[in-house]
Amino acid sequence: MSSVGFVMLCHTALDRAAEVARHWAERECPVVIHVDKRVSARANAWLQSTLSDLPNIRFSKRHKCEWGTWSLVAASQTASEVMLAEFPKVRHVYLASGSCLPLRPVEELKEYLAARPHTDFIESVTTQDVEWTVGGLNSERFLFRFPFSWKRHRFLFDRYVELQRTLGLKREMPEGLVPHLGSQWWCLTRQTLSAILQDPARKAHDAFFKLVWIPDESYYQTLARVYSRQMESRSLTLSKFDFQGKPHVFYDDHLHLLRRSDCFVARKAWPRANRLYETFLRADQPGSQMAEPAPGKIDRVFAKALERRTRGRAGLYMHSRFPNLDWENGKTCARYSVFQGFNDLFEDFEPWLSRRLGARVHGNLFDPVRARFAGDTDVYAGCLSSAAKLRDYNPQHFLTSLIWNTRGERQVFQFSPRDNQKIGWFLSSDSNAQISGITGAWAVPLFLSNRDFGEIRKEAAMMQKREVEFLNILRSVKTRADVRIWSLAEFVEEPMENLQSILDAMDGPSAPRLTEAPRMANLDGFGQFLQNLKNQGMQPFVIGDFPATTQGLQTKPGDNRPYLVKK
Repeated sequence: MSSVGFVMLCHTALDRAAEVARHWAERECPVVIHVDKRVSARANAWLQSTLSDLPNIRFSKRHKCEWGTWSLVAASQTASEVMLAEFPKVRHVYLASGSCLPLRPVEELKEYLAARPHTDFIESVTTQDVEWTVGGLNSERFLFRFPFSWKRHRFLFDRYVELQRTLGLKREMPEGLVPHLGSQWWCLTRQTLSAILQDPARKAHDAFFKLVWIPDESYYQTLARVYSRQMESRSLTLSKFDFQGKPHVFYDDHLHLLRRSDCFVARKAWPRANRLYETFLRADQPGSQMAEPAPGKIDRVFAKALERRTRGRAGLYMHSRFPNLDWENGKTCARYSVFQGFNDLFEDFEPWLSRRLGARVHGNLFDPVRARFAGDTDVYAGCLSSAAKLRDYNPQHFLTSLIWNTRGERQVFQFSPRDNQKIGWFLSSDSNAQISGITGAWAVPLFLSNRDFGEIRKEAAMMQKREVEFLNILRSVKTRADVRIWSLAEFVEEPMENLQSILDAMDGPSAPRLTEAPRMANLDGFGQFLQNLKNQGMQPFVIGDFPATTQGLQTKPGDNRPYLVKK
């Protein structure tokens, strides 16, 4: 039976690396360990002493390793050379890290490889086929030089890439090589690995790849294409990455998920995942009856995790996306309704609408004095305070929190030009918002206020300016809300029909017909009031063509629906 040897690259959690190395070595699998030079001499000595009783474990020359640099390839080369020289019976060499965890009995891996004695298992795809590279530089990683560390010297790294692009500098691949990319974790036959390491052109190959970005994902992947007799472009190691290109860490609650994958090794396991290590490293671990490794079995779970992390739940703002603009999955989590001008035109509109909907209806949530929650409470769902200062610190998140904390119950609130207008764009761009407005309704409270007319005229001009700005937002091509707008003159002509259309949109086709109307404010003399505004230079054009004289609301014989009689 052909044997397999493991090359382990270790830099942290050496106690767990020692457990895994012992697990393999005790089952007649040679292990060569490379310990990062940044690990203290004391820790390295402890690891060597801990494993000194095992005759088939060796330690290679140490390199100071850094992500994305040649040092990782050099470490694997050095350890692989020790493996080939010290253990001539090894026919497959399996590259692993100190955080890797065996998922299946070693005997199954031996049998699997014995049935495929000439097969190399290494992910190797052309740069045109790679879509998973995060940060780009698929082909440029081979064309440019990368002498600076991406992590330690990011400024120099970026400027040097820009310089090479500007000057049009390009490198030529060594003769006979076609660039390929793939996972760092491979299992190569002795023949292929020795051919790579003993190639007469190795000096030229190494010199070229030393200046390639992230060469551990391209060096073996490119050269294996030259020497492999039979290649399967896949890794036997389960290694999953998030949307930022960082590897997923497996915890104890991933136990059943890892078993389902049928992979031989997983990277990377959390060092404190005691249940994982105890389960998979025990001697009587059950086998998988030679099942084919199938990481795709759990891809759906990772896809859902990726979607949850990047998109999240609709209307829920969380750490993984905040404060990135437009990363939210929907601005709010549920439908809600906004009424502008209705509580100016109708008396006790909120209680009437609450009875009609069978739900709580808020007043002006963005009132400059305080948030007018239903019931006039100081604190509402989710411990939202009615204090204007707290609300105005972030009006958008105040609203999204309200909708989220009351999901399952449709929220309805009033809005006015008198309110904080910063929420305007948010309301307009939210597809969950239903906005119904009566333009110019703000003039009714001014008409009834009995204040000095100069003050009324000044405030009317300010209200109209604010309302026009909000209307322009609602008419924007970016508007996603369901918007219904009437002028005051249009609405008072057929108030029942207009109210019915709003409620139909909220309740759907099953909405019952209105039999009760809210009491409208007494508008006797309102037309003359508007004329007075015009006479003093204030043109209230958003109100519409309101009649100069009215006799208020009347009812037709046998019909209790109100309407406006024009004179």
